[in-house]
Amino acid sequence: MSLSPEQLILSALLLPLLGAFFIAFLDKNPNLRESLSIITSLALLATVFALLSLVLDGNQPSITILEIAPDLPIKFELEPLGMLFACIAAILWPVNTLYSIGYMRANNEKHQTRFYVCFAIAISSTMGIALAGNLLTLFIFYEILTLSTYPLVTHKGNEDAMKAGRVYLGILMSTSIGFLLLAIVWTWHLTGSLDFKLGGTLAGKVAGPELIILLFLFVYGIGKAALMPIHKWLPAAMVAPTPVSALLHAVAVVKAGVFSVVKIVVYIFGLETLQQSAGADWILWIAGFTIITASIIALKQDNLKRRLAYSTISQLSYVILAVFILAPLSTIAAALHIAAHAFGKITLFFAAGSIYTAAHKTNISQLNGIGYRMPWTMIAFSIGAISMIGLPPTAGFLSKWYMLMGAFQQEQVIAILVIIASTLLNAAYFVPIIYAAWFKKPEQAETHGESPLAIVIALMTTASLTLLLFFFPDVPLELATSLTVERP
Repeated sequence: MSLSPEQLILSALLLPLLGAFFIAFLDKNPNLRESLSIITSLALLATVFALLSLVLDGNQPSITILEIAPDLPIKFELEPLGMLFACIAAILWPVNTLYSIGYMRANNEKHQTRFYVCFAIAISSTMGIALAGNLLTLFIFYEILTLSTYPLVTHKGNEDAMKAGRVYLGILMSTSIGFLLLAIVWTWHLTGSLDFKLGGTLAGKVAGPELIILLFLFVYGIGKAALMPIHKWLPAAMVAPTPVSALLHAVAVVKAGVFSVVKIVVYIFGLETLQQSAGADWILWIAGFTIITASIIALKQDNLKRRLAYSTISQLSYVILAVFILAPLSTIAAALHIAAHAFGKITLFFAAGSIYTAAHKTNISQLNGIGYRMPWTMIAFSIGAISMIGLPPTAGFLSKWYMLMGAFQQEQVIAILVIIASTLLNAAYFVPIIYAAWFKKPEQAETHGESPLAIVIALMTTASLTLLLFFFPDVPLELATSLTVERP
């Protein structure tokens, strides 16, 4: 018996929650706990793929759970951008779970059951954000995602972890309540609706200084997008175990941030409204500043995870830069870069965790010759790094290509210069790592080999996905292109 579209939407939301509920009771049986985590993640993947087929067929089912007030429902609706985000999270959850099993066991991490429970809740909230049918629903699940990932950031329970957790929670909650909620209420006041509508719910209803202020509230209210100067929560959160870093940087948290920005630009403001106003230009400058500054800071980091963290801050602003170029091609680039960065950056974090697990090394200066001891790990790292630079044959090349074409389409010279300069900076902080790993001799004899098999399989899977997205981009490209095409 096949499920209806509405039942599939509910399943995507509830499956991770059900998994979290039963995992919580399996603390004494780690094999069963981890098996259930894998089974739940695969069930979600099958559900999301079933929803994907509906969207590709041109359907747009929706379901209303609860109406808080007249015309103010908690509502879920399938649309192309949300479908792309849901697919990314659903594909990466089982891979990250496999990696987590190898990592958490090899490093004898405490509170593993709590980790898997919170991870599952975070995935459920990610599905809620991806499938949100209006701003109210998006805001509710955005906050749940913040709260469910706080125990993951503070997983180690030491002073550094608790301090990082306070920064994480403080910045994300203060921006969302102080700015994002205000922007949502203001939008409701102007339009009487919080629904997402291609062409923009605010089209024809806001202009001038009011538009600039509203844009500011939305962009800086979404602190998960890590636009400077509200980016500090991201490097602070690097004290968490590597599977958590992968969740923050690739699967859910920062992707929820830039996804929400793109969704609001396309469906709340509308590209045409912003094109006709000069109110969005300042965001290009802020995004460009964040891209370049974060890249320069990344250059100076010897700690591998911190370099990757500042790389993420830079790469996230590529998405914001692309969507605010306000060209159809650059909007496609913004959506594609969400996927390209997810697969490339999770590969890099997986590799960093693999190096820590097998060699107990955390600094770049310690990686001379490590490619010969850990060839699979460093092959995967090299692929992820090439994608972040934006070179073929990786997914990062596709998104940067569309980004540049969109910038040329709109004659955005600043955007073109930022993309070129930052690409060179990306090469400057990734190529030396690759070179040292493969072409420098280690300073002392080493006896370690590769990480546990679960870790190696996971990182090679995500590296392969980074390559496959270059050669087979049809589905994400079709979803991304749909953002600029009026639906029947």
